[in-house]
Amino acid sequence: MKILIKNGRIVDPSQDIDTKKDILLNKGKVVKIDKDIKEKDVRIINAENMIVAPGLVDMHVHLREPGREDQETIETGLRAAVVGGFTTVCAMPNTEPPCDSQAQAKFLIEKAQMTGIANLLPIGTITRKREGKEIAEMKELKDAGCPAVSDDGMPVEDSILMRKAQEYASMVGLLVISHSEDRSLSGEGVMHEGYWSTVLGLTPIPAVAESTAVERDIQIAKLTGANLHIAHVSAKESVEIIRQAKKKGIKVTAEVTPHHLTLKDEDLAAYDTNMKINPPLRSKEDVEALKNGLKDGTIDAIATDHAPHLENEKEKEFDYAPFGMIGLETALSLCVMELVDKGHLDWPGLIRKMSTNPCGILKYERGTLKEGAEADIVIIDPDKEWVYDKKEIQSRSSNSPFVGRKMKAKAEYVIVGGRIVVREGKVV
Repeated sequence: MKILIKNGRIVDPSQDIDTKKDILLNKGKVVKIDKDIKEKDVRIINAENMIVAPGLVDMHVHLREPGREDQETIETGLRAAVVGGFTTVCAMPNTEPPCDSQAQAKFLIEKAQMTGIANLLPIGTITRKREGKEIAEMKELKDAGCPAVSDDGMPVEDSILMRKAQEYASMVGLLVISHSEDRSLSGEGVMHEGYWSTVLGLTPIPAVAESTAVERDIQIAKLTGANLHIAHVSAKESVEIIRQAKKKGIKVTAEVTPHHLTLKDEDLAAYDTNMKINPPLRSKEDVEALKNGLKDGTIDAIATDHAPHLENEKEKEFDYAPFGMIGLETALSLCVMELVDKGHLDWPGLIRKMSTNPCGILKYERGTLKEGAEADIVIIDPDKEWVYDKKEIQSRSSNSPFVGRKMKAKAEYVIVGGRIVVREGKVV
């Protein structure tokens, strides 16, 4: 069926479009954007006072399948994604077994296609079994549909191995996504090192555990010429290192999570284990540096690092609870409230960070509303107020510190490949 989206504010950074127009979709493609389009036999969506944008793309999601389907499945993860406005997610490979082979990558793609909800891009491992010993078969992973490789959750500690990995990845056209962490410095830490770690009596993780690893990975990228992407940047020192590297022409990009933009180390005063994440929540100064990095282009993308865990896993003493929180369903709202409403980014800037730029980094042909493009679209009510109700969470897990909070801005409609998958905020 043809779909005609009328009266919306179309925001498409890939074409520098920010204007009120109509958009016509047919056979899963964008047909045209124009004023007051007249068309017969169409389904009309009235997007008055709404933002119409390319579907959001999340570069960093943990779907847990295979191995931990009790925490999340591909289907529940994709349902959470579309409710949050995402039409494509990248599935990180720290599953059981890890995505280190062509068979594993194809399994993920086929399982996602069976759900028919959203697009999934599998991220392959840098090393076999994520053990940091042997490089994975990168050409096979590329051929199977992986746009990138990462050992996320574990850093590649061997510098020679990281050099070889970057070289091989570059040869076959893969992006290297780095979990930059010096584990000899982070040790058994559970929160950011600073005033609040002392007050709360929790084992600290110094910011230098991240920044020194970022520096090493970037220096290796300078040597190899590879495309390097730094995952979940959290420290102001890391932001400055990335900024200087870009000025030198090193091919590095970076992402930040909504929770690192919204929460600070002082928020751990209640010992809420849902706020225990890696890298940890940082200081107020770090948060400001992240926002400035987004604003000046040092940080290219916003990604959720959606990490589901069961309630009984999180309901432990802080030291023993696992790292991670879910974030697919709250990311858009948090970014609108924290970035757009507070003047750090405008709407085109936010869509660029959550759709256009991720697609550019991944060399993925989405993130645009150009004529002939795949009709992956999100229609956002920027003023809608809603409560993040635990009973309505689409994810199989509910480990979020934002449960029960009042939110602003909601994906009212989500269209994937020309098919409506979310209508009035609900999965169809």
